[in-house]
Amino acid sequence: MGQVNVLDRITVHPDVMVGKPTIRGMRITVEQILKAMANGVPTDQLLEDYPEPPCLFLTSNHRFS
Repeated sequence: MGQVNVLDRITVHPDVMVGKPTIRGMRITVEQILKAMANGVPTDQLLEDYPEPPCLFLTSNHRFS
């Protein structure tokens, strides 16, 4: 399996979630994921809550600041 570019998984559409960046194909905002991570929600829990393939970026080695 090739390397996944996290930015390929993020889209912005004015009519979806008030134009906030979302995970491609889902109505989950990047903000929701980042807030959960900032509040200490483990990646395993996020993957359980959002198991769809677009959330595979959670298993990557990328770090958000």
